[in-house]
Amino acid sequence: MLFARLSSTSLRLHRNLASLRYAQAVLSPVSMLGSRSNSTLSRSTLSPLIPAPKNPQLLSVRTVHNKSADGSHLIKTTLYFTIGDKVGALDDVLSNIRKLNISLTRIESRPSKITGAYDFFIDFDAQSKDQVKEVVSGFKAFVHDVNVVTGDKTKDINKSVPWFPRKISDLDTFVDNVTTYGAELDADHPGFHDPVYRARRQEITNIAKNFRHGDSCPNVDYTPQEIATWGVVFNKLQKLYETNACKEFRFVFPLLVQNCGFRDDNIPQIDDVSRFVKDCTGWTIRPVQGLLSSRDFFNAFAFRVFHNTQYIRHHSQPLYTPEPDVCHELLGHVPLYCDPDFADFAQEIGLASLGCSDADLEKLSRIYWYTIEFGLLREGNQLKAYGAGLLSSFGELEYCISSPEPERRPFDPDQAALTPFPITKYQPIYYVAESFKDMKSRVKNYADNLDRPFQVRYNPLTESIEVLDNKDKILKYANSIRSDLSRLTAAMEKVLH
Repeated sequence: MLFARLSSTSLRLHRNLASLRYAQAVLSPVSMLGSRSNSTLSRSTLSPLIPAPKNPQLLSVRTVHNKSADGSHLIKTTLYFTIGDKVGALDDVLSNIRKLNISLTRIESRPSKITGAYDFFIDFDAQSKDQVKEVVSGFKAFVHDVNVVTGDKTKDINKSVPWFPRKISDLDTFVDNVTTYGAELDADHPGFHDPVYRARRQEITNIAKNFRHGDSCPNVDYTPQEIATWGVVFNKLQKLYETNACKEFRFVFPLLVQNCGFRDDNIPQIDDVSRFVKDCTGWTIRPVQGLLSSRDFFNAFAFRVFHNTQYIRHHSQPLYTPEPDVCHELLGHVPLYCDPDFADFAQEIGLASLGCSDADLEKLSRIYWYTIEFGLLREGNQLKAYGAGLLSSFGELEYCISSPEPERRPFDPDQAALTPFPITKYQPIYYVAESFKDMKSRVKNYADNLDRPFQVRYNPLTESIEVLDNKDKILKYANSIRSDLSRLTAAMEKVLH
C-alpha cells in the first residue's frame, strides 16, 4: 500500500483510500505495491539511517540489481531522506518527485528520531546507473546530503555503508536471497539423482517462499520415510547429549520434548517451536528456503530471529548431510535459543553485523563458526559441547570432547576472528568459553571496535533497529536507561532492605 504522512500542521499520516488516490494522482505513473505473488514489488526494502547531518535533510540511496519481465536488468533503488516539519512539506516532496518522471513501487513516511523532522522511504526501478545518478541529483535540489548505504558502488557518491534491515518485517526481503535451495542440489548430494526427493524439497521450500513476518508458519505433513530418517538421527544424538552436551542444553531439551513434540516418531513443527522459544527468550523461528548469505543470516539475529530449514536429509544416508536441514536446525541450534544468556550472546553477533564492512563481516563469520556452530564450554574440569555443528553430528560430538587430536584454545574473539576453518572435515581447532555471559561480554567489546560510523540498539517494543548517530537519539536512549535504572534502584531497595 502507498502511504503519505501529514501532521497536524502539514504531515499527518492518512492510511485510507482517499490519501492513496491522492498520492496516485500526484505521482502518476506509479507502480503500486503488489500482492505477494508480485515478487518484485513485495520485496521492497527500507534503507537504514546512517550518520545524520545536523541539518535534518538527508538523502540515502540503496540499489539492487533485478530483472524486468522482459529479462532486461533493472536497478531496484531505495531512497531515504529526512525533511523538517513545515507547512507544505509533503506537497514539496511530491511535486519534486513528479518532476523526476520515475515509476515508484513504494513511498512511505514516518516521524523521524530527529526532533521536528520526518523520514521518507521511496522505492523505484531504474533503467541504469545513469538514471540513479540523475534522480539523486534531482533530489539534491531539496535535500542537502547524499550517501550510499549499499554495496552498489556509484563512484561519485561516497560514505558507503552496506544496507541493513531497520524493522523486523524487512527480513521478508531475504526470502529469495538464498544461495542454494529447494530442488537445486550439488552433484555430490545423496538426493541429487532422486527426482521424488527433489520435488518434495521444492514442495517444502515453497512454504518459506510464501512466508511473511506476522504469518503463522504452515505445518509440514512429513511422510513416514521422513519421520523415520529423523528418528534415526534423534535416537543416535539423544544418547550422547547426557554426556557431551552443555548443562544449558541438557536443561532445555526435556522441555522441548514436553512442549514441542521432540521425539523420535515426530518432526516438530516450526510454528510450535517458535512460540515456545519466544516465550523463553523473545527469539522467533522463521522458515527459509536454503542457505542465506552471512550478512542476511546475521542481520536477522539482531531482531532475535533464526532462519530454519524445514526439509530433511536424504533417507539413504540419515547420519550425513552436506547442508543444514531440519535435523541440524532443531536438534543442534534451537534448544540454546531458549537459554537467556546464549540468546543474548547470539544477538550481539547480529547487532555487530548491521552495516559492518565486508572485512569485518568475514571476521564475525569466523567468531560465529567457532562459537554458535563449533563451540565448547568449560564445566568444572570437563569440556562440553554447545555448538550446533557438534550437537547435530554424532561423530564430531564424540571427537570434540574425547579425541587428543584437535587443539583447544581459550575463547578470544580477536584470535577466533583471524582463524580460518575447514568445512569438509572435523575441526582441528576448538575455542573453549568459560560461560555464555563471558562470551557475550567479550564479543560486545570486540564489536564496539568495529570500523562502523554509528552504534545500534534493538528496540523490542517496536521490533526495530535504532541507529544512535546523533545527539537527539543518544539523549532519548540515555533517558530510557535512566528510567530503567530508577526502577532497578527502587526494586533493590525493597528487596535488600
